[in-house]
Order: sequence, then C-alpha cells, then structure tokens
Amino acid sequence: MQYLLYGPLAAKVAHAWRETGSPPLGSWCLHLLVLLALRSLTFQLWFSYGNMLFFTRRRRVVKDGVDFRQIDAEWDWDNMVILQTLIAAMVANSPSFPGVAELRAWDPRGWALALLLHVTVSEPLFYWAHRALHRGPLFSRYHAKHHSSAVTQPLTAGFGTPLEALVLTAAAGAPLAGAFAAGAGSVSLVYGHVLLFDYLRCMGYSNVEVVSHKAFAAVPALRYLIYTPTYLSLHHREKDSNFCLFMPLFDALGGTINAKSWELQKEVDQGMNDRVPDFVFLAHVVDVVSSMHVPFAFRSCSSLPFATRLVLLPLWPVAFALMLLQWFCSKTFTVSFYFLRGRLHQTWSVPRYGFQYFIPSAKKGINRQIELAILRADKMGVKVISLAALNKNEALNGGGTLFVSKHPNLRVRVVHGNTLTAAVILNEIPSNVKEVFLTGATSKLGRAIALYLCRKKIRVLMLTPSTERFLKIQREAPAESQQYLVQVTKYQAAQSCKTWIVGKWLSPREQRWAPPGTHFHQFVVPPIIGFRRDCTYGKLAAMRLPKDVEGLGSCEYTMERGVVHACHAGGVVHCLEGWGHHEVGAIDVDRIDVVWKAALKHGLTPA
Repeated sequence: MQYLLYGPLAAKVAHAWRETGSPPLGSWCLHLLVLLALRSLTFQLWFSYGNMLFFTRRRRVVKDGVDFRQIDAEWDWDNMVILQTLIAAMVANSPSFPGVAELRAWDPRGWALALLLHVTVSEPLFYWAHRALHRGPLFSRYHAKHHSSAVTQPLTAGFGTPLEALVLTAAAGAPLAGAFAAGAGSVSLVYGHVLLFDYLRCMGYSNVEVVSHKAFAAVPALRYLIYTPTYLSLHHREKDSNFCLFMPLFDALGGTINAKSWELQKEVDQGMNDRVPDFVFLAHVVDVVSSMHVPFAFRSCSSLPFATRLVLLPLWPVAFALMLLQWFCSKTFTVSFYFLRGRLHQTWSVPRYGFQYFIPSAKKGINRQIELAILRADKMGVKVISLAALNKNEALNGGGTLFVSKHPNLRVRVVHGNTLTAAVILNEIPSNVKEVFLTGATSKLGRAIALYLCRKKIRVLMLTPSTERFLKIQREAPAESQQYLVQVTKYQAAQSCKTWIVGKWLSPREQRWAPPGTHFHQFVVPPIIGFRRDCTYGKLAAMRLPKDVEGLGSCEYTMERGVVHACHAGGVVHCLEGWGHHEVGAIDVDRIDVVWKAALKHGLTPA
C-alpha cells in the first residue's frame, strides 16, 4: 500500500503523456519512477545472486541462514527507497532545480566533482554519523533495529529507522547536490551515481565474497579504497569496527579497522569455511508456477505458503524458458538449508518438473540425475539423503531400490521417508474408526496402511481391480487379520464409510459417493480438490520441525512455515537417530510405530 504514495508522480506523468501524446521525457517525475524501478531491480538481482547457493555457497561469509523472524522484520525494507524518491521529487519540483531539458545527457565535469565530493564529504559524513549511532542511547533507539538482522542480505541494506535513511540520503545526495550547484549536473550522473551507490551497498550486504583476495595482494592500497562483504559482515556482527560507507581508508584514519578483515576475507574467498551437510532432501520442481517460489527468486513468495500470485504472471514466459534450459543442460543444485541441533540440512533439487516424470523417454535421464546426486552426496560425506515425491516413484526406481542395488557400498543412507508418511496418516485416523475406504490400495503406501490397520482389527475396503495384487497383500497379513481386508472395485462400495484414505486422485464424480461428514485423508500428489462442502479434507502428510530449528526461512511446496513433507521429516529422523540402514523399497510395517515414536522423541510434531 505504501506505493500509493507515488500516485501524484504517476498521475503527473500520465497527464503529461496524455497532453503530448508521447512519453514526457522532460519530466523529472518520469525519470524518478524509472529510477525507482531500476533501483528495485538492483536490489532484487543482488538478492537473487546472493541466495543462489549453487553459485555462492562456498563464498558465503556468515554460514547461518536467514530465518522467518528476520524476513518479517525486514518486510518493508523498501521504505528507504520510497522515502528517498519522495525527497528527490520535492527537490526536483522546486523552482530553482533545473529541468531535464536544460541538462546535458553527459558531463564529465559533474562526474569528477561527484567523485571528489563523495570522498571528501559523503564518506567522512557517513563514517562519523555511523560511529555516533553506535554510542549509548542512539544505538538502542535508532540503530539496534538494523543490527537485529543476524545475517546480512541485500535487502538488509534498506532496513532501518527513518534517521538511518536520512543519513544515507544525505551521503548519497551530497555529491549530486554539489555537481548540480556547480552547473555540472547531468541526467547520466543522476542515474549512474544513484545506481552505483545502491550497487555497492547491495554488494557489501550480499553476504557473499565477490572481491578476490588476489586483487588486494597485487595492489595492497586497493583494500583501503573499496570494502568487501566480509568487511561489512564483521561490522554487522561485532558492531565495534569497520564503520565506513565504502572506503576502509576512513576506518584506518579513525583507528577502527577490524584486524581480522583481510585474513577472513581471504579464507572466505578461497571457500575454506565450506561445510558438508549431514542430511540432504532431494526434491524436484512441481510445475512452472511453483518454480517462481524458490528462495532465490522472491523472498516475499518463498517465505509464505504456496499460492498462485497474479503478480508473477508476467514472469511465466521467463520461468518456462528456464525450464527448457534445465531440461537440456542442468544438474542437481542446492536450493536451501537450515540447521538442526548443530547439523546442516540442505534441500537439493533435481532439475526436472512433475510432468516430465510421466514421459517414458525421460525416465532414464531422471534416474541418472538422482543417481549422480546420491553419488555426489556419498563422496562429500553426507550421512542421509531422502528422496522426495516422484524421485522415489515405484515405477521409476522401485522407491530407491535401484540405486542401493547398483551401488551396494554406499556410505550415505538412502531414505524414501514413506514409513513416517504412513505413520502420520495412520495417526490422523480417530481411534474409534472401525472401517476405512482406501484408494491407491496396492501402492507402496496403500499396502502398508492396509496391513497396519487390519492388525488393529479395522476393516479396510481396498479399491483395486486387480484380484492378484489384492491377494498378494492379503497373504502378507497375519492369518487372524486377513478377514479385515476386503477387495472392492467400485466407489459405490464406500457409500456408508465416512473415513476415506485417498492415494489416487478423485474427480468430483467419484467424491460424490462419500456420505456427508466424510473426512478425506490424503497421500496423493497433487492433493485432491475439495468439491464437497459437507465433507472435510486433510492435507498431505507433514510434520512440523522442532522449535530449535535455525535459519529456516522458506516454505516447502503446499506447506506452512516450519512444516515439511513427511518424507522430508522421515529423513531428518533417520539422521538424528543415526540409523545405519537404507529405507528403500517396500515399507516395513513393523517399523511404522518405531519411526513415529522416534519422530516425537526428537520434537517433530504432526502438522
């Protein structure tokens, strides 16, 4: 809503456009709106780059993740940009300020003067103002909010109080004011100076070391002329040094350079602090729309539960083109991470989309991608890798059996996580239920659910046209429990059953056979659509991570904050327990309760 403040500027541009029949290139209002868009793009591109872990993971300065608390605190990071644009609009519309038509497009005198004023005015002004903000009550009232962000991000550069925004505005505006006062201002100077200022701010806050230590070794004086992300991160964490705007020269003159700045920068640049994950969740992309919700795209989308957002619609062609590019030339990449009790957990993604898993000719290539990811994890020393959704499809690789059989000496434990998925679904069923209707009954999960329930003397109506597959499952049940497994071939057989466990997608026509008051438990992907208002619909099996999870700042597909799919949680439990076996192929029904109790013991809770 704060962007409504631009209404007067937009209205003025629209009015001039209508009057002249062409874009009002001589209007400062138009240039300020264009500059706003370019500034926002600068912040966004730096944010995306900094969070592309497949590019930047080894050169991250602070290894911690950005959690939901920080994301929420920084939600209105763009207030600074809005404030600065409104101040610029007031200045540009004053009678004494030259119009665009009166200015040159380029004036080297203005650029030289702006550089001189930046070094002699902006840098010392910011340095001393910044040092003052770190003293006594000024820090707690006006600067502590900015330092509350544990891990710097490009968006953190805009996060703070109005006083901080005004200090930055003065530092950025002084060179421009001096150049224009001297009659050497130009349109290119306005664009170039503002965008370069934002670029350097975003670079410093990116938390990714982009300045080579070799450049400093070759030209030692250079380290006093330009700061680095490592340099700023040290200030942000320790708060007692490295106060400069962009030039460490002023910290050297003020005696406030952190002694660790250059050595730490060298270590980070060389990737010496990289860490091997303990657990990897191997996911895949669902569709083109969901691909735009990855953590390195838009934080305001990835940090909230998945929803179709119309604002992303113009980017659909770009996302579609990236899908085609990944199909032909891409490999598994790191998407996100968090820490749990000192262990590093990462999510990797196979560069394939949901529909591709159902193309017969793509099967070999997908399995090769998964196999390479498992071998990479094994080589790195990862303890557990859990396969998500279609990556463990029975028809694709036998629930992971293919890879374990092909590579019997794997040290990494391969887990499909379906044991905990079954446990979550089974523990959702009320204890007084005596009969359930099960679709997808002969699938891996359907089989385990049926065998578990019949042992509890619960009648299971198993929907399957295959008598052979039904009898095979029935024979696995104890002799005294086999009577509780009943084969049915039509949905009409469940007209009086109010507990449906859905492992196969249901159309509105099929759902109508459920009696009023039915609850649909689900393990079908994608989830069924709730057409019946007189029934209730469960979500996909999921668990909430323990409260002591750290650095979690993105949502899994269809999940709420802090909630992960049960197959993800199953891998987490496997890692926390230190189990040495693979969990692939058919579900061991005897282990359902074991895995469930282990999950609860470690603080995971039903979502």
